[in-house]
Amino acid sequence: MQGLHAAYAVVIFATTFIFFFPLLMLPVIFPRHFHLVGVLNRWWARIFLSASFIPYENDYRVKLDTSRQYIFCPNHFSYLDIPSMGLNEVNSIFVGKSDMEKIPLFGFMYKKLHITVNRDSLKSRYSTFVKSCEAIDQGKNLTIFPEGGIITVNPPDMARLKDGAFRTAIEKQIAIIPVTIPFNWIILPDSSFLPRRRKMKIIYHEPIETKGLTISDIDYLKKKTFEVIDSELKKQLNEHR
Repeated sequence: MQGLHAAYAVVIFATTFIFFFPLLMLPVIFPRHFHLVGVLNRWWARIFLSASFIPYENDYRVKLDTSRQYIFCPNHFSYLDIPSMGLNEVNSIFVGKSDMEKIPLFGFMYKKLHITVNRDSLKSRYSTFVKSCEAIDQGKNLTIFPEGGIITVNPPDMARLKDGAFRTAIEKQIAIIPVTIPFNWIILPDSSFLPRRRKMKIIYHEPIETKGLTISDIDYLKKKTFEVIDSELKKQLNEHR
């Protein structure tokens, strides 16, 4: 049954993406309507997860002020984390690995609407920082997986956080929103394409303010973000064993 569910989910993913692709071209053609990226991501994620029979819940610990800008920083243990963050009620674009550009059709859309980075290239990492700052200047919110990909060898233990999200937040003096995604690595482990039945949960924590912080505070900001996410991971897993 797991294998059938996986095959079905792949078909649903491809079908829904093809359906949404023409709509996703609208913010490419009309960049001033960048908010449509978040709106369409949300519609796609809801349809994909519902059609894949994966229940989900957004848990906002505080009501976010949509007149402000944020950088959302979730833990990253599963490929399901991407549609999970697509459910975000606050419109945002992703900063993700340049490998996504290699996926036919999807890669074209991803490159046009989001920001990509080759983490093995210093030049690419700097270019991504510049583009991230420019996106903030344009009024966009960002979603950045601060571990730099699915790189932990022992989920739910997080890998060390990279600097990029925190450098950008300090540079632009905007808040970090730690996000805990506790169960996706159980629903769909990185090593498997066979999903397991369990409710997906996405927990948005209180903003961590950066006003007054300088580049010398990066380690402090990373540590605080890590601790918020990690503490909630342990709490959720202990409560739902």
